[in-house]
Amino acid sequence: MRLGAAVRAARLRRRLRQRDLAALAGVSQSTVSRIERGHIGSLSMDTVAAVCEAISVRVDLVPRWRGGDLDRLLNARHAALHDSAARWFARRHRAWVLAPEVSFSIYGERGVIDVLGWHPIRRALLVIELKTEIVDVNELIGTLDRKRRLAPVVARDRGWDAATVSAWVVVARSRTNRRRIDGHAALLRNAFPSDAREMRGWLRDPVGSCAAVSLESFGAGSRGATSAKRVRFAVTPDQPGTPTATHAA
Repeated sequence: MRLGAAVRAARLRRRLRQRDLAALAGVSQSTVSRIERGHIGSLSMDTVAAVCEAISVRVDLVPRWRGGDLDRLLNARHAALHDSAARWFARRHRAWVLAPEVSFSIYGERGVIDVLGWHPIRRALLVIELKTEIVDVNELIGTLDRKRRLAPVVARDRGWDAATVSAWVVVARSRTNRRRIDGHAALLRNAFPSDAREMRGWLRDPVGSCAAVSLESFGAGSRGATSAKRVRFAVTPDQPGTPTATHAA
């Protein structure tokens, strides 16, 4: 069904006038009218979502590319990031045991840990989340928090009795991902206090816990040397106390 027709039908079902819906959604009546007439080209997704949410209309944004090729494209990029990470660990951190694509179902909570790392000497557990692109930062933080919380239970099924649990969000290097990390610097800083340099040092001797997010290429296209971008959070002099992200090669 056309979005405008769906909004109008749901509004009438709830016996609301356009101005009533506008008040609920925090927009103008003319905005509601434009949506119902299908004129949404100049409206933001947030505005459309607010109107739909006010009358319990769910809107799913479904990207399509060359028929059914989009899933294969995304899966290929994710698989390439998996492969790069595995080769990088094999070269630089052989003490770690990696388990890719670890699925779990615990008390009704289901999911997949992209890479579960285990350091047998330090009994350190590492949950690695691989992201080809950042879409929803809040969802990312919530999802990783859940995986980190359940990781010790998942690990025990493999005979790994963890003393510590850490998390590393590895984001494929791109200008778009860099902008999104910059745009959510304060939120990410609270969830992931460490930067890539600290994570790399921790990987060599994983004492205690660590949580980091970083842009990585794992040396793709180079002769064994990593060309990762480090995500660091600093305080800008013009805005004291406000964390922002900066990058260094």
